[in-house]
Amino acid sequence: MANEVVKKFSEQLSDKLISVESALPKDFNRERFVHNCLAVMNENPQLAKINPAQTIQGLLKGAYLGLDFMKRECYLIPYGTSVQFQTDYKGEVKFIKKYAMRKIKDVYAKVVRKGDEFIEEIVDGRPSISFHPAPFSDEEIIGAFAVVLYQDEGMEYETMSVKDINSVRNNYSKASNSKAWKNSFDQMCIKTVLRRLAKHIETDFESVEAHSAWEDGSGMDFASTPAPINNPEEVIDVFEDVSGVITVEDVKTEGEDDAE
Repeated sequence: MANEVVKKFSEQLSDKLISVESALPKDFNRERFVHNCLAVMNENPQLAKINPAQTIQGLLKGAYLGLDFMKRECYLIPYGTSVQFQTDYKGEVKFIKKYAMRKIKDVYAKVVRKGDEFIEEIVDGRPSISFHPAPFSDEEIIGAFAVVLYQDEGMEYETMSVKDINSVRNNYSKASNSKAWKNSFDQMCIKTVLRRLAKHIETDFESVEAHSAWEDGSGMDFASTPAPINNPEEVIDVFEDVSGVITVEDVKTEGEDDAE
C-alpha cells in the first residue's frame, strides 16, 4: 500500500506537469523534478495532511519558475489545512540571474547592523555604495540593501531601513508572526529588500503562470491586508531544513524497490 500511495502521487504530479508543459521553462527536466519532490516529501510528514491536489498546485509553482524544492530554492509551508508556496533567497537570485532581460554579472543582498559603515553616494553622475561591516557583528539590524551588477558595467541598488522592512511585514506579510520572521529576521530582511530591487529588473517571464508563481512566492499580499493567522506557531519556519509533502516510509520504500 505504501508503494501504491507514492506511485499514485508521482503519476498525478507527472501527468499534471505534462498537461502544463507549455508553461514550464524550456530546459525543465520533468523526471528530475518529480524525483526531487518525492525526496523532499520524505522530510516533512506534516504535508501528508494536506489535500494532494493542493500540494500538487504548490509544487507546480516551483516548476513554473524552474526552482528546486530539494535545493531549498523554494518551499511548501503547511498551516492549517492548506499550504503556502514561498521562494527562498537562493531561488530568487537564481531566477533573476537566469531571466533578467539585461544580462547580470551578480546580484546580492546584505543586512546592515549598528556599527557597520554604509555609504551611498553619486560619483560622476553614477550611483555608488560602499559597505564595510564590522567583523562578526551581532549588533542590532538597522537596515538592508540589495545590489545588481550588470555585465555592461551598470548597477542598481535598493535600500530599506528596518522601519521600512517592518512596515512591509506588518501590513503585507501573509504570516507576519511566523517563526521565519521571529527566528530568521536577517534572512527575511534580505529577501524583502531583494524583492524590492527585483521590481527594477526587467525579467522575461516565460509564461503567465511563472509570473503568478513569482508573485505568490513573495510571502506578501500587496493587493489587500491579509487576515492574521490564528496560530502562527503552526507555520513552519522556511529557513529550517523542512519542505515537501507525503510520508517518510512511503518514499523510502519506493526508492529501495527501484534500486532493486
